[in-house]
Amino acid sequence: MKTLGRESLNYIFIVLGILSAGMGLKGFLLSSRFIDGGVTGVSMLLSDVVGLPLSLWILIINLPFIALGYHQISKKFAIKSALAIAGLSLCLAIIKYPDVTQDKLLTAVFGGFFIGAGIGLAIRGGAVLDGTEIAALVVSRKSHIFKVGDVILIFNIFIFLAAAFFLGVESALYSILTYIAASKTIDFIIHGIEEYTAITIVSMKNEEVKAAIINKLHRGVTSYRGQGGMGSKGVTNAEQEILYCVVTRLEIGIIKNVVREIDPTAFITTHSLSDVEGGLIKKSGLH
Repeated sequence: MKTLGRESLNYIFIVLGILSAGMGLKGFLLSSRFIDGGVTGVSMLLSDVVGLPLSLWILIINLPFIALGYHQISKKFAIKSALAIAGLSLCLAIIKYPDVTQDKLLTAVFGGFFIGAGIGLAIRGGAVLDGTEIAALVVSRKSHIFKVGDVILIFNIFIFLAAAFFLGVESALYSILTYIAASKTIDFIIHGIEEYTAITIVSMKNEEVKAAIINKLHRGVTSYRGQGGMGSKGVTNAEQEILYCVVTRLEIGIIKNVVREIDPTAFITTHSLSDVEGGLIKKSGLH
């Protein structure tokens, strides 16, 4: 029953994603001849240059990527993505969205926002509306040189160069702005405002710091042993306890303030995390 409820929620995410992406495309971008990045951008560019409907190009261009996902990722993922892309194509073909604004800046920003929200919601539902992510993931798995972000970046550079040639430099520049807005929105939809950050703390007062984080802030802390090197007090080989905890980005400042109150000389580093499960991270114990 729980699995059925979760799958139902996934399909709701996908449907909302389709409607949002359709709004971004037909309600904003198409009338201004702006494009997005990825396979969607290629489809929009071909639709503008060749003249065939965007709904048709989205199906055609994404088919090889769906097949790739079927063989390299999973059958379930490929089927859900195929349904999502077909749904987007149908949405573009039959739903009449209003042409919201003629302002180019608003068109680029909000067109990107709605497309990004659509792609992000689809990903939350376990599917994709754009095959670029599939290709990038497969290439990064096969290559020791290119990461997912590298593949997408290179792909988009060629798309926007082509846009500059066929649509004009101004349209290409606005399209880059659209892509940036879409990318930021995707990140927000997937990670949310509670994007997780790992904090590593090295302090001479580790026990007090650990107690404050656990008892006052209600966050889990992992401690492990390390060995000193070159620091503010010179070279040392002494063993030292190192604290590691995971918080949301809204809590980074709070954790740092607590640590500084106890030990102003503490060494603190932070780095972003793509995903976190388990532990005390889901509890909202800060007051």
